[in-house]
Amino acid sequence: MFIVILDYTAPLEEIDRHLEAHNAWLEENYAAGHFLASGRQDPRTGGVVLARAADRGALGRVLALDPFGIAEVATHTVIDWRPSRASAEAQWLLQP
Repeated sequence: MFIVILDYTAPLEEIDRHLEAHNAWLEENYAAGHFLASGRQDPRTGGVVLARAADRGALGRVLALDPFGIAEVATHTVIDWRPSRASAEAQWLLQP
């Protein structure tokens, strides 16, 4: 499992010009089973995606198609995350 941190590198007006394409990309990756959750940071300086992929390279290929990255208005930081504890309602996180 991976945590992807998106950091905006452009003004919000520029981010908003690419938001529709970015949201379509998110939907494609939810449908493909790559993404589990996503949302904006607060304050609005970027976003966070909880992702699953076979490995970092596979995730990198998915992230390379993000319209925010293509337009160079955001960067992606990938954290390889292996949860070892979870509450009763989040036990699904512990599955391989």
